[in-house]
Amino acid sequence: MKRVSFAEFGGPDVLHLEDAEDPHAGPGQIRVAVRAAGVNPVDWRVREGQILGAHPVTLPAGVGLDAAGVVDEVGAGVDGVEVGDRVFGEGASAYAEFAVLSAWARMPEGLTFEEAAGYPSVVETALRILREVGVRPGQTLLVSGASGGVGSAVLQIARERGITVIGTAGAANQDYLRGLGARATTYGEGWVERVRRLGDVDAALDLAGSGVLRDLVELTGDPGKVVSIADLAAPEFGVRFSGVAGSVPDALAEAVDLIARGKLHIPVAKSYPLAEAAAAHIDSQAGHTRGRRVIVV
Repeated sequence: MKRVSFAEFGGPDVLHLEDAEDPHAGPGQIRVAVRAAGVNPVDWRVREGQILGAHPVTLPAGVGLDAAGVVDEVGAGVDGVEVGDRVFGEGASAYAEFAVLSAWARMPEGLTFEEAAGYPSVVETALRILREVGVRPGQTLLVSGASGGVGSAVLQIARERGITVIGTAGAANQDYLRGLGARATTYGEGWVERVRRLGDVDAALDLAGSGVLRDLVELTGDPGKVVSIADLAAPEFGVRFSGVAGSVPDALAEAVDLIARGKLHIPVAKSYPLAEAAAAHIDSQAGHTRGRRVIVV
């Protein structure tokens, strides 16, 4: 099969499309013929060699956690799924023609493979950080870097839970944030005062890693009310860095429910073929995404 891999840590140029042995589903796993794979910031952070704890790497390594595709092999002890089922989920080396998944769910009706590939890690992360930051219905949550995949999910899940959200993003994404129910403002000079004019902040999430942690602590008044998924310097500010995944099966089940009820939709900003994985990483690292980027197989 074809897969994207890297043999050394570094920039996007270390990614290569190679011929590789087909993987096989072990106990409790399934293998899918991949139709699309989600592009997540964790993918390029791992490629760079950042120490993320939850994602140890042995080189050479494949790339990608999230995939949507068709089941073609079922491991021992797996019930409730059959060859031919359309599923989405999380595993390893998802930028490939075949991938092994350790957590999955049937794709909701009406969802394309490209759309489905954008949900697994994004929804798990959104649910996890909302839990960790401790924001409650009736309170106000500030989301820095709100227009990407995780931000899109956070805004919609928070709205469903009765939480008010203030979101920061680039000028081109202000209407997008408002469409998801957020009070929107731009980042850049004077952004803290613009946020204050939109309301008091009870908790905050840093999704972009753009050096705003000191300001988020000031706005909330408590480093314990701030969580970052993007700034490895978070502990220096007393802020929690959230990099360890929670229960992906539970997150997938909630994603299916929210999608089925019309409460969650994450658009696909751009799709790339396997051979252009490096371009996908370059665009992902540049930020300013509205929704998700995916690799199409």
